[in-house]
Order: sequence, then C-alpha cells, then structure tokens
Amino acid sequence: MKGNAVVEIRNAGKRYKRFSMNDVSLDVKEGLITGLIGANGAGKSTLIKLVMGMLLPDAGDIRVFGESVATREIEIKERIGYVADECHFYEHLTIGAMKSIYAPFYKQWDETVFAKYLDRFELSPKAKIRSLSKGMKMKLSLAFALSHRADLLIMDEPTAGLDPVFRRELLDILAELRLDERKSILFSTHITTDLDRIADYIAFLDRGKLVFNESREKIFERYALVKAERELLDEDVRKAFVGIRETTAGFEALTDDRPSAERLFSGYARIERPTLEEIMFFTAKGAARHGH
Repeated sequence: MKGNAVVEIRNAGKRYKRFSMNDVSLDVKEGLITGLIGANGAGKSTLIKLVMGMLLPDAGDIRVFGESVATREIEIKERIGYVADECHFYEHLTIGAMKSIYAPFYKQWDETVFAKYLDRFELSPKAKIRSLSKGMKMKLSLAFALSHRADLLIMDEPTAGLDPVFRRELLDILAELRLDERKSILFSTHITTDLDRIADYIAFLDRGKLVFNESREKIFERYALVKAERELLDEDVRKAFVGIRETTAGFEALTDDRPSAERLFSGYARIERPTLEEIMFFTAKGAARHGH
C-alpha cells in the first residue's frame, strides 16, 4: 500500500574522526520520491551507505522492506537499484560484456527492459565503457539499476556534473517510474532545484543531523522568507529567524513559522515562499551563527 515505509531508519549514528552523524530517524515511503538534501559533507552519502549495508551503524537500527540490512543483505539488495555518482563498472569492457557479468547477480533481470533503456539512452552494447562521457555512464548506471525490477531505487548525487538537458530527462524518468510501477525512490542531491518539481518528501541533513523529513507541501506551508528594512532587526526579531542575511539595503531572513511571521511582519515586510536552496542556505548559516 502506498505510504508504507520501505526504509526505516531509527536513531542511526556513525562516527568518524572529523564527522559524526547523530540520532537520525526517517522513513522512505512506498511509491513516493524522497529527496535527501544537504550541503556536501552533510552526511547524505553516509546515510545511503548505511541503508545499502556498505557501512554498519555505530548506533541505531536500519530496516529495508522490514528486514535488518545486517542479516538479510543479499535478499534486500536483489530488490534495490543503486546509482552512485561514481561509475563502478570495468572501464575496459564493452556495455554488452559488462551486462554478462552484472545480470546473473539478479534473479529478476529483464533483458527486454535493459535493451529498451539502452535504446532510449542511445547506448550501444558494443561501446567500451571508458569511451563514455560522465552523462552516458550515469545513463548506463540507470539502465542497469532499472533492469532487475527493483522495488526501491537509491540514487546518490546522480545529477552532479550532468548537463541540464539530461538532468531534466532523468527527472522525467523518475516521475514516470513513480506513476507506472509504484516504485519507491530515495534521491540524494545538493542541487535542490532537481527536487522542487518531483519530490514527495524531503529529508534535510545539516552537519550530520536531520533538520526535517516532511512532505514538500508541509515544508512550504511552514517556512517563509521575510524581506524588510534593517530597522526591524532588534534582538527579539533576530531570535524569531532560523537564519539572516543582511545587506546594505535591508535583510532577508528565513522563518520556520510562517503564520507567526505573517502576523508579526504583515505591512512591514515582503513575505515570500523560499526555495529549498534558500531553506538549506539559511539553516546552515543559522547553525554556524549558533555554533551548532
């Protein structure tokens, strides 16, 4: 049923020398696209590697399709299509030869689907992988990930370094998948405009902590960008904001309580809908100011 959790992360933690992810809990819901956003180094790849079983958590519990990743890794991976920002194929092989190695790992491999995506992406089975551009390698990763009837597609920064035309094409494919087959998608990116259009839920990580995991509608109901003259900025007003940017002309500030901002500033300020990028920028700025 749409809306069940296919990934359940509870109080997950992972520590490194210079970075730690603490107490992260979130669900990835069935049949929906969950966007994972945050600056580079916020912990997005760490979280995805924990879900994939590539890393073990130091704390907490992670379940995929209701099973523990640690104990049911092979069964779980059968049902996941994974696309990373780096190409993990043997560069000296042709696409066809790589497929002969890759396909036997998956009981549900579908040759017809693979051929359909190669055709759509204009990839020849005879092409050597090393001859492909970054965008073509990403298309190839996607063709492999979509050809074994995966129930969950996990994509780690798939649009980094891609041209806008293919970024748009990729987002169209994801939107199609969601409509067609009720597949679940977890998509991490620092290019938030990719998600403004297609994400159902957005999880925001900042310095290893989860800021929110909410439906896109709720986020834009809650957050607002306030633009006004600097005279308005006294100490109490400053406390009402998540983050502030001051300019010679005035200030822009983010609030996570839109109704209060509308009551307080109506008639004194412009109140606008922020982009996801602005929410990220002002939250990180505010966290730096408060020393978090």
